[in-house]
Amino acid sequence: MKKVWRFIVYVCVFVLSVGGSGAVGFASTMQEAMSIYDKPVPASIQSLQAPAYDSKKPTVAVILANEVTEVFDFLVPYEMFSMTESYNVFAAAPDKNIKSLTGGLDVVPHYTFDELDRLTGKGPDIIVIPFMPILDEAKYKPVREWIRKHSSTETTLLSICNGAENLADTGLLNGKSAATHWGDIDRLEKQYAEVRWKRDQRYVPEGNLVSSAGLTSGMDATLYVISRQLGEPAAAKVAKKMKYPSYDFVGHPQMEPFTAGLSDIVYILNNAFQWSKKKNGVLLYNGADELALSSAFDTYGASGTTTTLTISSKREPVVTRHGLNLIARYQIADAPKLDKMIFVGSDVKTRAADDIRNWNENGGKAAQLFLHSDAPERFAMEPAFEDLAKQEDIGTAKFAAKRLEYRATSGLKLEGATFSYEAFGIPVGVGLLSLIVAFALDRRFIRRKTSSAL
Repeated sequence: MKKVWRFIVYVCVFVLSVGGSGAVGFASTMQEAMSIYDKPVPASIQSLQAPAYDSKKPTVAVILANEVTEVFDFLVPYEMFSMTESYNVFAAAPDKNIKSLTGGLDVVPHYTFDELDRLTGKGPDIIVIPFMPILDEAKYKPVREWIRKHSSTETTLLSICNGAENLADTGLLNGKSAATHWGDIDRLEKQYAEVRWKRDQRYVPEGNLVSSAGLTSGMDATLYVISRQLGEPAAAKVAKKMKYPSYDFVGHPQMEPFTAGLSDIVYILNNAFQWSKKKNGVLLYNGADELALSSAFDTYGASGTTTTLTISSKREPVVTRHGLNLIARYQIADAPKLDKMIFVGSDVKTRAADDIRNWNENGGKAAQLFLHSDAPERFAMEPAFEDLAKQEDIGTAKFAAKRLEYRATSGLKLEGATFSYEAFGIPVGVGLLSLIVAFALDRRFIRRKTSSAL
């Protein structure tokens, strides 16, 4: 019986050591991904201009939360509606303070909710609802109230990915069907039982409410809304410009649902046990493409393996291709040591020539990656998946595509290690070390004490 109890103790020591260290690592990674802008605010943001407002065009508001907003969910619909040139498209938030996106990209809202209501006289025609984790009820409350304020049938409410949780939180989805990310649907089915959650559709239209499944499914939902309002050719034109390979889902949103599998453990292990994370810089420059930026932050930054840091030439706002105002957390002169410096966009070498020259003359010695320059004909996420496989491993890259609900994986050329030796090796090492310590203590105190008693 003593041997049985001793075995149980050893197993408990192993599990607690591995589980405890993993929990701390996972929590630390999640906290880093949700990091809020904490640098001094540049004085120049006071004079920022919003894109011109045309009262003859319908208005799209893409929401930013007071705490953090999912980067793909925000950037990509913003760009898609802007590309049509048929809408006023604005970033809106409860106030004008700098807002953070997951992965460490920071945005200055164009308007507060109240300012946008006054500007339009009635509020926006379309509200895009990205995923906004409800971390602090008091800080989040203005978002919920503003969505409810504009819940009449005159306004289209479009939730992207887990933005469906934010929409469900308002109560507006009760009794209706909705889609969300495959990784969270089990939890949401329990938390919002009055919603009919759909697992096999890229997007679900319900009157003036449209919800999408995981991340890139939001592109299908956005294209669906564009096609309904502007016509199918307008939606097809946007998809073609973005090199989007899954346009068929816009007309036929049915899909084979993803489920969690054993191979997905790579994501948990990366987040819990990738203790020496890579540091990748991402250059922010005027005219940067929003989807291209998202490909860096939502591929590397969300893999659990990499910290993404924004860097610019000067300590002043950077304006993206379609008028978003971004703030870099570092300038080239004070950039920390990096493993890799990423330049996004197929035309970055011409648009950011001066910034690149500045980096080469005054920046660090990190390896340089021009993520899209050699593949201008490809969808922006694909080169990022492929480079992630080389940087980390194929399993990590495959899960990144799955997390993003990216279905056109047949065109990917993933080359690299089969799995992460660090992410798998560290828990094994921690477990073995804990057993060695337990064995030593056992021999030193328990067995010796038992022998002495005899």
